[in-house]
Amino acid sequence: MTEDRRLSRCNDHAMALVIDCVFIDCVDLEVMTAFWCQALDLEHVWTGPSGGHLLVATDGSDRRLALMPAHGEKTGKNRVHFDLRPDRDQQEEVRRLEQLGARRIDIGQVDVTWVVMADPEGNEFCVLRSLAEKQRAVSAPSTGELPET
Repeated sequence: MTEDRRLSRCNDHAMALVIDCVFIDCVDLEVMTAFWCQALDLEHVWTGPSGGHLLVATDGSDRRLALMPAHGEKTGKNRVHFDLRPDRDQQEEVRRLEQLGARRIDIGQVDVTWVVMADPEGNEFCVLRSLAEKQRAVSAPSTGELPET
């Protein structure tokens, strides 16, 4: 398939699917449940037959995250990660997440506007600038950097 065809396919059809839930494998479900519930304002509402935990948003938005039991620790880089945009100052949010058990990590990023972090079991995620911080930067003179997504 040519690159032009791949790009055009994005607009060929109306969306038929939505992401309903994201699953994370974990060794310590209790630690990970506590972390993600506090980090994303979720609550543990169900434990499945395999022992997995279903977490849902407390704001009624239908955001869902599932934590599944795993038998081994994470050994490589995630193939998928969250980009989280705080509603407050980015550094304030990073400090809050660190207090919950996350840590800053270096994956080789240089001069970026986001902070790369890992949850208590090492799953990478990024903390973006708040929308207010992003809008202030957009209105500032251009530095020639790539835009943040």
